[in-house]
Amino acid sequence: MKKTISLLSNMFLASTLFWGVPTLGADELVVKEAADLSAYCHMKFPPMRADTLSWAQPVLDESAGNIIDFYGPCDHDPTGAEEIRIQRRAPSED
Repeated sequence: MKKTISLLSNMFLASTLFWGVPTLGADELVVKEAADLSAYCHMKFPPMRADTLSWAQPVLDESAGNIIDFYGPCDHDPTGAEEIRIQRRAPSED
């Protein structure tokens, strides 16, 4: 009985947390905030879809469960050549 109550309460808590996560539109995928230093920004963006890494302009994966938390130059392109190289080296989560 304790296991059933614990399972149900955990499922209820998890479902309320997931309902609180807002869905993002295409224009809201990249969040950029200026940091204290004028040349550096704090950005948060989803990873690129693995099947688009070989394309000229890869596509960000809106449905990814993880977010890249980047702190660096404000002119960093989340779908640029440097980011493509980094994400190709990253191990796949499949």
